[in-house]
Amino acid sequence: MANSANVTTGKPMIGGAVHVAPKNTTLPTDPTTALDSAFADLGYMSDAGVTNDLSRSTTDIKAWGGDVVLTTQTEKKDEWKYTMIEAKNINVLKQVFGEENVSETGGVITIVSNSKELERNSWVFDMLLSEEYVKRVVLPDAQIVNVDTISYTDSAAVGYAVTLKAYPDESGNTHYEYISAGTASV
Repeated sequence: MANSANVTTGKPMIGGAVHVAPKNTTLPTDPTTALDSAFADLGYMSDAGVTNDLSRSTTDIKAWGGDVVLTTQTEKKDEWKYTMIEAKNINVLKQVFGEENVSETGGVITIVSNSKELERNSWVFDMLLSEEYVKRVVLPDAQIVNVDTISYTDSAAVGYAVTLKAYPDESGNTHYEYISAGTASV
């Protein structure tokens, strides 16, 4: 039977919604436990929120005569997209340009841009669902694989729109989701 109470929206968790830590940091296994101190908060995201592409590619196997007799999966994506709008947040800058390419000395942030691959890290997305439910998505092994064009205008916040690709962990899983009722303690 249909239940309208199961229909929800996803809003950012108060105090931060996107967090990143080095791979092999202790990961949460529920939606409300406080994150390991190694997780850095990436601050505000744009109002477009976070999107997740879980698309699958397939190939049809045809028998003589043209009937499709089997469909095999050739690819399964797990990509996340969002736009970080705290353009002066050093944790954001380190994710966009690379940990080694961003430093701060005496209140001056220095960024170098080069072709080094960005680090693979662990990521956590915390959100509030309707009816006081909380949801946490954990990506044990993920990497920013694309940064969209950066615009500097007087009519919009400087933002870093990124694509994050999740890779299988030692169990073959690309991400975990945890949902529960109740107010989060994070």
